[in-house]
Amino acid sequence: MIALIQRVSQAAVRVDGQLIGEIRAGLLALIAMTRGDDATTAGRLLRRLLDYRVFADAAGRMNLSLRQVDGALLLVPQFTLAADTSGGNRPGFSTAAPAAEAAALFEYLLSRARQSHPSVAAGRFGAHMQVSLINDGPVTFWLES
Repeated sequence: MIALIQRVSQAAVRVDGQLIGEIRAGLLALIAMTRGDDATTAGRLLRRLLDYRVFADAAGRMNLSLRQVDGALLLVPQFTLAADTSGGNRPGFSTAAPAAEAAALFEYLLSRARQSHPSVAAGRFGAHMQVSLINDGPVTFWLES
């Protein structure tokens, strides 16, 4: 699994103009499922999302996790992160998990996130979404599990 995470002061996702997920301070995580990913991979990624230290401590150092600052998490499925961009002028998606598997795995990740953390919102798998955010820093990281 791949996650592109951004520390945000706010973020929202809309489908057909309707707000379906919104957070204040926390992490926006764009999520891609790759071939071979499973529940173990999802669990490992979720632990990293919740425990990755990207928030400032009293000394201004990135030393606190989402859990420690009681921040919110917005999970947005984005299969294009799994693209093979190594050649040519068009991305290939042979490394992305098949749609049905990816959808089930995203729902599993979302369910586990909601069980593990008090403030979780999400985008909709397979939908054309509009994602807005205010990146705080900016702080952006690429995580793989």
